[in-house]
Amino acid sequence: MSVIDSIKSQAIQNKKHILLPEGTEERTLKASRIIVDQGIAEISLLGKEEEVLAKAQELGFSLEGINIIDMAKSEYYERYVNEFYEMRKEKGVTIEKAQALMLDPLFFAGMMLKDSKADGMVAGAINTTGNTLRPGLQIVKMKKGISTVSSCFIMEIPNKEYGDNGVMIFADCAVNIQPTADQLAAIAIASAETGKSLCGIEPKVAMLSFSTKGSAKHENVDKVVEATAKVRELAPDLQVDGELQADAALVEKVGQLKSPGSTVAGKANVLVFPDIQAGNIGYKLVQRLAGAEAIGPICQGFAKPINDLSRGCSVEDIVSVVAITVVQAQNN
Repeated sequence: MSVIDSIKSQAIQNKKHILLPEGTEERTLKASRIIVDQGIAEISLLGKEEEVLAKAQELGFSLEGINIIDMAKSEYYERYVNEFYEMRKEKGVTIEKAQALMLDPLFFAGMMLKDSKADGMVAGAINTTGNTLRPGLQIVKMKKGISTVSSCFIMEIPNKEYGDNGVMIFADCAVNIQPTADQLAAIAIASAETGKSLCGIEPKVAMLSFSTKGSAKHENVDKVVEATAKVRELAPDLQVDGELQADAALVEKVGQLKSPGSTVAGKANVLVFPDIQAGNIGYKLVQRLAGAEAIGPICQGFAKPINDLSRGCSVEDIVSVVAITVVQAQNN
């Protein structure tokens, strides 16, 4: 069974309520039908009711069993306006601005998550990453003990030579461009949790660099060393080692030569890259050269799961990301 099939199976065991704010978008509507029919999640589409119904009719399928939330008609609208205004007035938000934003499906969904009226949210088919994540940053905020929103990819490598039977977590490849030591530590802890909850792996976290255990001197190396120390301080039970070069992280013979006695070197299944350039290049190289399946980016760190789709996503991509969001919610 593939990783994503396993995640879908796990989602079905304990369905959660997932919001899809792009309620009139064609791929989203098609995906919602599949998700409900397969029992992966309870779905609410956000948008003007008449527009959502008209689009579904145009596509020729029923919305039976799928909720439609029209922000302007919602019983929560006025309360959310007032709560958002109080929350953001010191940032310059007026009551008129709050009224307008609560007609935005993304912001309304953010308030529903904060209000525990739903368990997760998936968007991005027609919205930028910034627009999708902004309600999370302004409304939902961070999970307790996590200071940074980040992302990771689940990499499923066909030859199964590395990681946990070919399954690895790569982070952060999509959100934090030049993370600080504190942010790298938060990324490492969140990525380990993602690997454990979504893939069932026992995390072995490698903090990657171009140096292994002082083989090179540079401020970029110092940052990784500092981040590794912070991970050990914040998550003392987590298996982590750094700084490690990629071969020391992945190849046991090399790892034990360069970091003798390490429980991670040569056995890593969670790779934390020092910046987004390395992470983005790294996952794409493994995807293309090794034929790995790259599942993600998966957002991590929010108090309630919010995931961002690629604007080029397929219907099946949306189904998969909703399943991931359900499992994240289960583990909240």
